[in-house]
Amino acid sequence: MSDRSALARRTSIALLLTLAVLATGVGVVAASMTASGLSAGETDVTVPTWLYLATGGGTVGASALLTMLVTDREVIDTYHDRAIRTSTDRLLTAGSFLFGVIGILGLILIFVAGVVGPNIGLVSATVLVTFVGGRTLLTIGAYTIGNPWPALNPWKQIARALPNSYKSYPSSFASWPAVVALLTFVGLEVIAPLTSSPTILLLVLGFYSLFTLSGAVVFSPETWFRRGDPLSMWFRCYGAVAPIQLTDNGFELRYPGSRLSDADLITDTSLVAFVLALVWELTYSGFIVTPLGVQTIEFLVGLGVPPLFVYLTLLVGGFGLFWKVYWIAIDRTRRRAETYLSCRYLGLRFATPLLAIAAGYHLAHYIGFGISLWPSLLDALAMPLDPPPNPTRYALPGWFNYVEIAGILLGHVLAVWIAHTISFELFPGKLQAIRSQYPLIVLMVFLTMVSLYLVSQGTMNPPYISS
Repeated sequence: MSDRSALARRTSIALLLTLAVLATGVGVVAASMTASGLSAGETDVTVPTWLYLATGGGTVGASALLTMLVTDREVIDTYHDRAIRTSTDRLLTAGSFLFGVIGILGLILIFVAGVVGPNIGLVSATVLVTFVGGRTLLTIGAYTIGNPWPALNPWKQIARALPNSYKSYPSSFASWPAVVALLTFVGLEVIAPLTSSPTILLLVLGFYSLFTLSGAVVFSPETWFRRGDPLSMWFRCYGAVAPIQLTDNGFELRYPGSRLSDADLITDTSLVAFVLALVWELTYSGFIVTPLGVQTIEFLVGLGVPPLFVYLTLLVGGFGLFWKVYWIAIDRTRRRAETYLSCRYLGLRFATPLLAIAAGYHLAHYIGFGISLWPSLLDALAMPLDPPPNPTRYALPGWFNYVEIAGILLGHVLAVWIAHTISFELFPGKLQAIRSQYPLIVLMVFLTMVSLYLVSQGTMNPPYISS
C-alpha cells in the first residue's frame, strides 16, 4: 500500500508540474506576443522573437522531461486502457438515423443555396456551412467530443442506395487516394476563391461528389469510406483524439487522446502520409499568409516561376520535406532504442501522436474563425435562400491569443505523453524507452516553434491569386 501511495504521489506531482509548466508557457508566450506588438495589446516593451519561440519550445521540452518521471507501466496503462462503456444499441440506431437525415438535408441545402442563393462569399449558406460548419466547428467537435461523421456522411447514405459492382479494392491503393485528394483540396482552397465564390465552391463539391461516389460504386461503400475517402479519413483521424469513441455496441468514454496509443489506428504508410498531410496543410496555410511567406512567393515569381507552380511546389515540396524529416526522426529513434523493430513499424506507431499536434494546430487556426462567424452561420441556416446582406459577426477580444497558444502547446504536450506511452509499450527497458523519445521530442519542439512563429506573424493576402 505504501508503494502505491508513493507512486500515486510521484505521478500526481509530475502531472501537476507538467500542467504548471504548460500554464506558465502559455502566459509567458502570450505576454511576449503582446509585448512585441503581435496581438491586440500595445506596449513599449520589446521582447525578441527568439525568446518568445524559445519559451514555447522550452515549455514542450520541459513537459517531456516531466513526463519521463512517470515510468510505472501500470500508471501509463491506466490512462490509456481505462474506459466507461455504454451499450446503447437502440439509441445508437436512432441517433444514426437522425444524423443521417441531417446530413442529407445539409447536402441538399449546400447545393440549393449555391444555385439559387446569393453568390456572395461569407453570406452564402453554401460557403458558411462548408467552411464554418464543416471545416471548422464539426472538426473541432470531432476531436474535442467525438466523431459524428460516420452517421452524418451524406455521400455514404447516397452510395448505399446506388448499385455497386463490389470490385476488390487494390491493396496497392491503400489510402493514397485520400492523401492525394486532401492535398488537392488544400491547393484549391488556396488558389481558388472558394470562400468568396459559392459557384466555384459548388463546382469543387460537385467534382468531389463525383469522385467519392464513383469510388463507392466501383468498390463497396464500407471499403471506400474506410480507406479512400478523404473526408471520412479526415474525421476519423481527428476523432481518434476525442474522449468519446464509438464502438460496435455503443460508446466508450476515455481520457482525451488515449485512443492514439492503439496499434490498429495507423496500419500502413499511406495513413502515415495522411497524418503528415493533416499537420502540413495547416502549416502551409499559415505560412503563405505571413509576411515571410508572401515575400518567398514574390521572390520566386520574380525569378520567372509561374505563380500556380510556386504554390504547387510549396505545397508538394513542403509535404515531401515533412515526410523526409519524419522518417529521419524515426530512424534516429530506432538507433537510440537499439531495437530489432523495423523503421516502418516504428513509423506506423509513432505517427499517432502527430494527430494531437494536428488537433492543436487546427484549434489555433480555426477557433477564432468559427466563433466570429458562428452568428453568420445561424443567419444563413435560418434564411438560406435570402440571408441578410450584413450578417452578424463576433469581434474577438485581445486575450483570445491565449486560446490559440494554449491549443498549440496543449496539442504538443498531449503528443509528448502519447509518444511516451507508445515507447513504454514497445520497449521493455525503462532507459531504452526514454532514450527512444529524444528524436521525437526534438521534432515536436521544432514544430512547436514553427507553429508559434506562424501564429505570431500578421496575416496578408497571398499574392497572385483571386480572392
